[in-house]
Amino acid sequence: MLQLTREVTAADWFAVAWFLACWTGYGWLAERAHASARGLVGLGHRYRVAWARQMLDREVRIVDSALVGNLMSSVSFYANTTIYIIAGLMAVLGTMDKVISVTADLPFARETGRELWEIKLLLLLAVFVFAYFKFTWALRQFNLLSILIGAAPPPTAPDAERESFAEKMAAVNTLSGDEFNRGIRAYYFGLSALAWFLNPWIFVGVTTLIVLVLYRRDYASRTLETLRQGVP
Repeated sequence: MLQLTREVTAADWFAVAWFLACWTGYGWLAERAHASARGLVGLGHRYRVAWARQMLDREVRIVDSALVGNLMSSVSFYANTTIYIIAGLMAVLGTMDKVISVTADLPFARETGRELWEIKLLLLLAVFVFAYFKFTWALRQFNLLSILIGAAPPPTAPDAERESFAEKMAAVNTLSGDEFNRGIRAYYFGLSALAWFLNPWIFVGVTTLIVLVLYRRDYASRTLETLRQGVP
């Protein structure tokens, strides 16, 4: 324990704190801040409301069921992939000495003891376990969304009932999408956590770069500009 205390430098503590602050802070910015309404998350919800209203105008909703099935397939793929990643990281824990010897020759790599390596690996494992929980919860919510499609009122229902149901369906759809986005975001920050195995300052730099990439895609991408044109 004393050896571990000596190995964990101030740079390591700062890198981990910066990592957690960027992850949680960007999640708040993308989903709950006032600016989120102008990003992909806010626009996505408005298009989901439009989708629900269009669905309620159709008597046959096979297309809508197929779209939800496509969404579920994507989430299921990531959930299955995450399981393999977690299994691989667990296997690495059992061969830690060999991994340390192999990575010791990497450029910019800092020589550390086994205990600190285990902490770094456990952080990476925690990131992907978090992603797995998000993907599976998103999958369950998309299942509920498919049930809502089956329970949707007919086109002849009163307008108030149809509008209320459209808002409900869009809300569940958005909640499902938010959970999926959190899982994808965990993948991005899992990549930045890999940089800690080399150097804490590289860890800080990659984490910052990840935030910039996510921000550009959510708030300054061509996709966003395209969706803003004729937004419902």
